[in-house]
Amino acid sequence: MKKPAPPEHPSNKLSRHMVQELRSDHAGETGAVYIYQGITVVARWRQDAELLAFARAHGDTEAEHLKLVEEWLPPALRSRLLLPWRMAGWLTGALPALFGRRAVYGTIAAVETFVDVHYQQQIDHLQVHGGPDGLLPLLLRCQADEQHHRDEATALAGPHTPWLLRLWCAVVGSGSAAAVVLARRI
Repeated sequence: MKKPAPPEHPSNKLSRHMVQELRSDHAGETGAVYIYQGITVVARWRQDAELLAFARAHGDTEAEHLKLVEEWLPPALRSRLLLPWRMAGWLTGALPALFGRRAVYGTIAAVETFVDVHYQQQIDHLQVHGGPDGLLPLLLRCQADEQHHRDEATALAGPHTPWLLRLWCAVVGSGSAAAVVLARRI
């Protein structure tokens, strides 16, 4: 009796371009999980219950995103730079948390603004070129969550952003863009 073939992995239906994009998504969601872990450590140390609740709620969403992306991208296709993404994410969360909630909220707003655009580019690509069933709804869901995170953080940060926080957020945005380019390749 012939053994049945194993089920086809969803990654087998992905174009090379979408494998690279999902690799960057996986790296980004890994970094995001660690951003909130960094915030959590500092919020506990500072005994800041509000910031701790924010970090836990958002961190749970990012962990769910990571799990969803991992269902599409087997380990062999993921970025080989996960340790640096984890370290960068942790520092991106912990450093602003040392300066307080406003710095955290500004940082999250900057990160999520970048992520929203990044997901939109992938969504646009799939709407033009098509892709495997289930991928577009996944990206739309993740994007909606990230937009919610951005909007919540923006509201919590307040209307006036000090110049040093604006500079930090510009560095975070540039770092996110550079990380995507690198994660697509490695």
